[in-house]
Amino acid sequence: MAMAKYIFITGGVVSSLGKGITSASLALLLKSRGYRVAMQKLDPYLNVDPGTMSPYQHGEVFVTDDGTETDLDLGHYERFAGVSCGRHSNYTSGRIYSNVIARERAGGYLGATVQVIPHITDEIKLAMRSAAADDIDIVICEIGGTAGDIESQPFLEAARQFKLEAGAGNALFIHLTLVPYLRAAGELKTKPSQQSVGILRNIGIMPDVLVCRTEVSMGVEHRRKIAMFCNVPEDLVIEEKDVANSIYEVPSELAAQQLDTKVLEVLRLPVHEIHHSDWDGVLQRVLHPRRRCRIALVGKYVECRDAYKSVYEALSHAGIASYAKVEVEMIEAEELAGGCERLGAVDGVIVPGGFGQRGVECKLAAVRYARENGVPLLGICLGMQCIVIEYARNVLGWEDADSTEFNEATTHPVIDLLPEQRGITAKGGTMRLGAYPCLLRPNTVSASCYGEEEISERHRHRYEFNNLFREDLSNAGLVIAGVSRDQRLVEIVELPGRPFFVGCQFHPEFKSRPIAAHPLFQGLVTAALERHYADRGANRETVHAKAQ
Repeated sequence: MAMAKYIFITGGVVSSLGKGITSASLALLLKSRGYRVAMQKLDPYLNVDPGTMSPYQHGEVFVTDDGTETDLDLGHYERFAGVSCGRHSNYTSGRIYSNVIARERAGGYLGATVQVIPHITDEIKLAMRSAAADDIDIVICEIGGTAGDIESQPFLEAARQFKLEAGAGNALFIHLTLVPYLRAAGELKTKPSQQSVGILRNIGIMPDVLVCRTEVSMGVEHRRKIAMFCNVPEDLVIEEKDVANSIYEVPSELAAQQLDTKVLEVLRLPVHEIHHSDWDGVLQRVLHPRRRCRIALVGKYVECRDAYKSVYEALSHAGIASYAKVEVEMIEAEELAGGCERLGAVDGVIVPGGFGQRGVECKLAAVRYARENGVPLLGICLGMQCIVIEYARNVLGWEDADSTEFNEATTHPVIDLLPEQRGITAKGGTMRLGAYPCLLRPNTVSASCYGEEEISERHRHRYEFNNLFREDLSNAGLVIAGVSRDQRLVEIVELPGRPFFVGCQFHPEFKSRPIAAHPLFQGLVTAALERHYADRGANRETVHAKAQ
């Protein structure tokens, strides 16, 4: 079996240029040409994984099927390219250094002085190779941070060595850089790109391809200038202009620039005919929606959009499937402390996952408003737990019902710590993580959405529905719509007699795709659209009656 080819993607000038979306878009294009692609993200921070990091700093933690807590860019990889990510798809400096230190303590380097070069860089190269299974043609490896970051240097050095060892035509560097537009001067500026490429050249990396982020189209003179001073052929200077409507336009924009064909030529691979009719259909629905609805997201990190990145994308996917534009109203939970009237103006509500007590009472108020006013609702993880707590308090009359996460003294702990979590003190990587099967109860809304008897979904939680109260809550009307195979864990709850009122302990947003919306998000959006247009029709009738 031939060795997999490698594409290393680096960034320059500033962070948040979109390396993840660019990498994912390229992967989609290469897969569309018949190549088997794997993806990997190398993050330079010292955390072993992002699981204990603040959403304000890192955004969401994306969870893979195998239970790895990873960078949110892996969500882009799976959504765009349809690749399956796992523990070999995301390495941090913390994980690399931990492996080396553990090996040193075990005597793996006896007689040697352990150093960044070669020991850390060798470990990084091992990590790079771990992404290349026997059935993979091309590995796209994104290196986090920018070329000038001190903490990125070991990864860049390892990539430099890797390309040299791989030989000509087996690895290439794509450098994503910024070509800023100065409105006061009315000019695009190429100097930042020249400087970031200069940094790479100083450490021995010569980019093969430049992808230039810009908000204004580059002229021929800009391409020539960048090509000349960055020592890159002019036809390998690729423009990536800001898209107007959706990130899902990026693959088409890069295809128009022939990024995929040029990459294949550098890698000495055949350029097969491209097939991406499904993605063309996605774009048509994104750009030309026929309907619209409005969904309120009630969370505690809404000021940081990346904290709920997969949720927003999953709502978008459901809109795509319904030829609809889903407008999301981001509501900081604590803003509802004075009342939930603003939820009367939306067509649906979603309460996402989270940890900690801040904002929980307001989330409970949002759930109650949705329940009492017939507003479609999807509760995810903590959102499901809020559904259970609210129902216990306001339907069964258990006023102190709560989760032991928030109130250990409650006499009605309807949500409690999982038994296997008791005694665990380490925070990192110790939750119930990854994909687990779930059995669906026939004739429920959830079963209707999925159209299957058994599903598999990804989890990230320590607390769970308390089975001591399962019978009482069920007898009071709360439907247990999904359970684990051994019947021990409640995975889905819902309320009957409503278009959509569902809570799930897992995170369905992680498995939603632009070409395959997640069933539960699809159910929410379908109900929201029905409510929107029913309300519009009712309003029109009212206006007509008044006019007469």
